Amino acid sequence: MIKGPFQSVMTSEEELRGLFGESSYVVKHKTLDRMDHHCKDFIAKSPLLFMATSDASGYCDVSPRGDAAGFVHIMDESWLVIPERPGNRRFDSLRNILSNPRVGLVFVIPGLKETLRINGSAVLIRDEDLLDLLSVQGKRPWLGIGVRVEECFIHCAKAFMRSQVWDSGSWLSREQLPNPSRIIADHVNQDHVTEESVAQALQDSYKKRLY
Repeated sequence: MIKGPFQSVMTSEEELRGLFGESSYVVKHKTLDRMDHHCKDFIAKSPLLFMATSDASGYCDVSPRGDAAGFVHIMDESWLVIPERPGNRRFDSLRNILSNPRVGLVFVIPGLKETLRINGSAVLIRDEDLLDLLSVQGKRPWLGIGVRVEECFIHCAKAFMRSQVWDSGSWLSREQLPNPSRIIADHVNQDHVTEESVAQALQDSYKKRLY
């Protein structure tokens, strides 16, 4: 067990339940093992999802996938396909799926505080008809991530309410936002990689290699 700098660490579900109790009847019974029309409608209106994966040893990763609403293709009540478009070629999620197919998805709709959670198993696919179907601006995705749905349920709004993420009045000003180009340059820590060169590379990627 990893204790780190902490003095009081939980070690069992019994301890957790003893402190906080059981889920309500609704929470226990809201989970489906396939996508019904409500889940399909939610996915069709979502332009953004977060995908959690881990490799065979349990090393975890979470990364976003996004496009115009409806970018995830629903094949039937048990299968959906997420397009894998050009990225930085780290392939963290894809490498994880190749060693451990278990995935977790969170679908987000702007302005809606509740989210849709889906858990299941994934496979990397290269079916030409599906890649053609997922094309944008005449460009196919690199491949598709096929997900077999095993659990799906609506997640409550409390995190979005606490964070006020959809309330523009709570947002930082542009001047207060972190500077990604500066952060990357500092992390690389090489003289030839400057904030300016990183900013230019990012803009080139966004403009020329979005699809």
